[in-house]
Amino acid sequence: MGGDGMTSILFFGLMFVVMYFFMIRPQMQRQKKEKKFQENLTKGTRVVTTSGIHGRVADIQGDIILLDTGASKLRIERTGISQELSMARYDKDTAE
Repeated sequence: MGGDGMTSILFFGLMFVVMYFFMIRPQMQRQKKEKKFQENLTKGTRVVTTSGIHGRVADIQGDIILLDTGASKLRIERTGISQELSMARYDKDTAE
């Protein structure tokens, strides 16, 4: 009977380790990469926002990005920029 408790604890510990390496760690790496990209934005970079709007960075004023979408210009928080446009288009194809 004493072995059943130890087996359960070991099973849950192993399950947490598996979840960490397959779910938590990759998400943390993606967030770190996205934050680094947001910090290094420059004028003229073609980007995609977190809501899916495509445009070009026209101006940077602190944490506010002026995004030229072609039809209009939008003021967006720096954290609203998700990734570079070329990565959004081609990263999924190269991953497969």
